[in-house]
Amino acid sequence: MTMTYTNQNEGLTIAGKTYRSRLLVGSGKYKDLDETRLATEASGAEIITVAIRRVNIGQDPNAPSLLDAVPPTKYTILPNTAGCYNAKDAVYTLQLARELLNGHKLVKLEVLGDEKTLFPNMPETLQAAETLVKDGFDVMVYCSDDPIQAKMLEEIGCCAVMPLASLIGSGMGILNPWNLSLIIEQAKVPVLVDAGVGTASDAAIAMELGCDGVLMNTAIAGAKDPIRMARAMKLAVEAGRDAYLAGRIPRRFAASPSSPMAGRVA
Repeated sequence: MTMTYTNQNEGLTIAGKTYRSRLLVGSGKYKDLDETRLATEASGAEIITVAIRRVNIGQDPNAPSLLDAVPPTKYTILPNTAGCYNAKDAVYTLQLARELLNGHKLVKLEVLGDEKTLFPNMPETLQAAETLVKDGFDVMVYCSDDPIQAKMLEEIGCCAVMPLASLIGSGMGILNPWNLSLIIEQAKVPVLVDAGVGTASDAAIAMELGCDGVLMNTAIAGAKDPIRMARAMKLAVEAGRDAYLAGRIPRRFAASPSSPMAGRVA
């Protein structure tokens, strides 16, 4: 008998480009650039987020550059607007990133509501998204887990929506599976969990729900062994995607024997 197998890693397409890995990682919170490089390599990620307001990618020619550890020739650099609390600052930050990265169009928008929760400010996010899309950017956007807001961002023209699973850096895991499922069901663009992942099982659950990918930073950089955790996250995302494609058995309220009763030997 010939067995067929669907490649679980058939590729994630964002803004017309296909990536082998469905794991996206951040570049902050590591002890040094060498650890950043090693953890990024272990993760297998191809898209690396960079907080333009906090990380040097050429703004200071006299300081070490992150791009020496994660070169644009090897990775897709995803500038983000971490630390921005209004649409104006977010738009300006990404326009600066475009200049620093020679016209780079793919960006991650996040406009925060306050310093305590780091929850997205959705009115400002919608305003910034509309401005950036009109300005020619390919916008991946951090957003609340509200299906209506996610749909509005898609209709504006964002190339991916990235609802939080729980608060940024909290490590609390997937607290909103039903909301995420509603967003996934209606979306015609990739849906990636952004924020809240704490360990490998969280990443696997996100993928089993049908998310197209997962973005994380703290869960890896804050682990006792970031490089080992990066590898674990890589495997978890792959396993979760494979399980989603395989199709889990339905949940039942009664037992079902593993061995069929018909034709048994008495």
